Amino acid sequence: MSKPPGLDPRRTLTLRDVSEASGVSEMTVSRVLRNRGDVSDATRERVLTASRALGYVPNKIAGALASQRVNLVGVIIPSLSNMVFPEVMTGISSVLDDTGLQPVVGVTNYSPEREEAVLYEMLSWRPSGVIIAGLEHTEAAQAMLGQAGIPIVEIMDIDGTPIDCAVGISHRRAGRQMAEAIIAAGYKNIAFLGTQMANDHRAKKRLAGFEEALGKAGLALVDREFYSGGSALLKGREMTETVLQRSPQVDFLYYSNDMIGAGGLLYCLDKGIDVPGRVGLAGFNGVELLDGLPRKLATMDACRLEIGTRAAEIVAGKSGGLVGGEVIELFPTLQLGDTIRR
Repeated sequence: MSKPPGLDPRRTLTLRDVSEASGVSEMTVSRVLRNRGDVSDATRERVLTASRALGYVPNKIAGALASQRVNLVGVIIPSLSNMVFPEVMTGISSVLDDTGLQPVVGVTNYSPEREEAVLYEMLSWRPSGVIIAGLEHTEAAQAMLGQAGIPIVEIMDIDGTPIDCAVGISHRRAGRQMAEAIIAAGYKNIAFLGTQMANDHRAKKRLAGFEEALGKAGLALVDREFYSGGSALLKGREMTETVLQRSPQVDFLYYSNDMIGAGGLLYCLDKGIDVPGRVGLAGFNGVELLDGLPRKLATMDACRLEIGTRAAEIVAGKSGGLVGGEVIELFPTLQLGDTIRR
């Protein structure tokens, strides 16, 4: 079902909008959305279909005007176990601390359906803004974000079209830059080790940029290994062993993140493999927790703290007049460390 023409994308939707789109009374719409009263299955489905298509979210603030907002900022991220996001949250909190706005966190576990459900619940409380990781969402989530009538900031990624504002890095460019550094160091037989999670869009974009740069140099990945589940040192060790045994000609291992890259480094050092002479290694994220490793892993700083800071500034109105449709691109720093030949 298409949206009725003339709807202001920044106006909060009302029961009347759903009523007009579904062709039933506002009272019936209210009964369906509150799951009260006797309503036929056909009518219920018409109302729910119209509601989803419009991106309508009911207001849970009892007795409040539809335009009322609470001093909450919804922050929706894919993981709490991933060491990337605590630093993003630090940036968000540092800005919101003196604004009267309070961040409330929802976790999606990289599930689009879970993200949609979390977003629905958060918007039902009429927050003052939403900060959400990534640019890829379900159609229903996109509709809800587009009709929320509040600042929406998609973070971590700028390779796409934002619903409102975006703050992040180009993961395609990051992948290309890492590949160019590896090629410049003389490595030829390169393997990729990373997640097989279908919804880790940023990792897939880095790999696409990486392979693009290899192709321009007349190279291609000679092997690749994927894993499911959370990132861990043990995963990195196991994957590294698998690749080096299967493809002994490999002279460089590019990991989708620092955690599995650190596991690969520990495996190589344990087996007496010359790093970076025999095999070079690189990860991604610039995680400070790994600074205590015997060798400093080559990586890229993903600007996590600044991403959180800049996103919160937009929501809090401290961004110098951004009014929507703005994309703030940050530029990660390539750190060669001790695992790429100089």
